[in-house]
Amino acid sequence: MVPARRRVWADTAYILGTFPLSVISFPLLIAAFAVGSATLVLGVGFAVLALALMMARGFAEVERHAIPRVLGYAVAHPDYPKAPEGAGLVRRTLNIVRSGQRWLDLLYGILVFPVSVVTFALTVALTAAPIATLAYPLYGWILRVTLGDNFQDLPEFLGLGDSYLVSSFFYVGIGLVLTVVWIYGVRACALVRASLGRVLLTTVGEMQERIADLSESRAAAVSAEAGALRRLERDIHDGPQQRLVHLAMELSRAQRQLAKDPDAAGETLTDAIAATRDTLEELRALSRGIAPPILTDRGLSPALAALASRCPVPVELEITADGRYAPAVENTVYFVAAESLTNIAKHSGANTATITLAKDGDRLVLTILDDGVGGAHTSKGHGLAGLTDRVRAVEGGLVVDSPPGGPTVIAMEVPCE
Repeated sequence: MVPARRRVWADTAYILGTFPLSVISFPLLIAAFAVGSATLVLGVGFAVLALALMMARGFAEVERHAIPRVLGYAVAHPDYPKAPEGAGLVRRTLNIVRSGQRWLDLLYGILVFPVSVVTFALTVALTAAPIATLAYPLYGWILRVTLGDNFQDLPEFLGLGDSYLVSSFFYVGIGLVLTVVWIYGVRACALVRASLGRVLLTTVGEMQERIADLSESRAAAVSAEAGALRRLERDIHDGPQQRLVHLAMELSRAQRQLAKDPDAAGETLTDAIAATRDTLEELRALSRGIAPPILTDRGLSPALAALASRCPVPVELEITADGRYAPAVENTVYFVAAESLTNIAKHSGANTATITLAKDGDRLVLTILDDGVGGAHTSKGHGLAGLTDRVRAVEGGLVVDSPPGGPTVIAMEVPCE
């Protein structure tokens, strides 16, 4: 958090520095808008309005770069529609006039002027008042000597006395109070003006960024699901399907052996039973990537406990986020945990692992730690590939920290409210 004494100087600089810009932009924009509106019937008005809108965008860009210093966070910059390549002057002019954000820029350039005047006057007054009172010990003595008996002071009217020392303490005390008023008053003025700019100059950009994020999330969801389906199809084809084909051949052979060599048929059936068990175990392992009934019926805590119990590597659970969440959130957390534990069991060489599930505000945080050899990452072709897209699909984030030699930390967070 920025200290108040530093923030007040930034707020003061923002108000005093942007005031001349609003003084310059207001008459220019008003004049251009008035002339353009009056000459629309002549056709020239479109060009004049386009000029006004272009000027408004220039002034708005300056404001967008100044606002973050007051608000303390970056603001969105909207995308202005561009005319097609090779478009003529008329097409380019109409493209400018039809831009909604440019009209908001123009509206801001007009509305900000009275706001800027008021905030500028208040800031000057709030800044001058504590300076004048705190500096009284410097100029008060000079006034007393210069004016002599004609000098009258406020403490004297209040019956506090007419000595220089009393007046100095009185004004310094008022100055300290006015300093606090200055800090918070200037802050309020800066926030009023910056908030007007954020609403008119960045809201469209925020919506555009939100739409882009949703589009990326949707693409990530489609990619994650397609990748999961391809992987599941490949795993079934390479694993259980081949085992079932082999099992069918073994049972056919046992059937032929029953009449000729019952002992050999018995051995074949024994091998077939073992193959059946192996196939069932492999199908169970594959089903971990799909929401199991325990997750659907009882929630994340029991489902993660079941995952931990099936993992060959000892897993310690630390779950403080009990309760139910949206199905998409629970499925994503479960899948990340299942995929991570599978990767730990196959590749990490770890002796122990820890799964932590906690809630931080409106975010659900899953952390998986193992003491293995490290080297895990989410690149294509590795066990954790596809997890990033799956997490992004629910507007979350995933980080893998796995230096060579370990340990490996996989951390993800997703919104849960």
